[in-house]
Amino acid sequence: MSKRKAWVKERYGAIAASGGSCCCGEPASSDEVASRIGYTPQELAAAPAGANLGLGCGNPIAIASIQPGETVLDLGSGAGFDAFLAAARVGPAGRVIGVDMTPEMIEKARANAAASGFANVEFRLGEIERMPVESSSVDLVISNCVLNLVPDKPAAFRELVRVLKPGGRLAISDIVLDRPLPAELADDPDAWCACVGGAISRQEYLQGLREAGLVQVEVMSEADAAPLLAGECCGEGAELPAGMATSIAVTGRKPLSGGKQ
Repeated sequence: MSKRKAWVKERYGAIAASGGSCCCGEPASSDEVASRIGYTPQELAAAPAGANLGLGCGNPIAIASIQPGETVLDLGSGAGFDAFLAAARVGPAGRVIGVDMTPEMIEKARANAAASGFANVEFRLGEIERMPVESSSVDLVISNCVLNLVPDKPAAFRELVRVLKPGGRLAISDIVLDRPLPAELADDPDAWCACVGGAISRQEYLQGLREAGLVQVEVMSEADAAPLLAGECCGEGAELPAGMATSIAVTGRKPLSGGKQ
């Protein structure tokens, strides 16, 4: 395991154990963070207690157009917040799969599912670069501020395309860079934990999704990431300068068989 992946696994395991909204620094409440990045009061009320850890940078559910009966995959599902919101939308005829590499997060998400009676959601321990999910089995992939944490992003992009059905779609929120990181942040554990140290440029991110096989890749909304993260995750000596990174909401689609879009 790379040192960067070990940083993330250790820090997010600690978050799961503590129920806090951040990995370092003095956190705001989880509901405050979620409200700030676009979740409605109704969505906050619908999720099981303890599912929202305040770790996102947007609301992928808002751009996902989830339909009853669909199969949804949540990458980096954490304690299950987005997975549970998706499960309510797909209904009893659909299902949601959450994948996370942190055992403590999987344990917490499974406990939340059992306590709240969600029968159409399951959580699997695994890495996004090698997901325990069948090929062409998913209608929709969602993710919230997670792919920036993956060291091998091309492998992650290929995997999410692999598991999508032909015509399946993507709806994610993530952090991208608008200019290079200062040297002191590029290899800093706090910066990686804060979803900044592992971020790549907007152009590289969108092109990576296209090269992996997605079409109709589009940025639906964006916001300066500094106000979202300042004082919460960057930690001592790792504060994010304004205008350096952006939170984007991205959609895309896997082509239909035969090259049809």
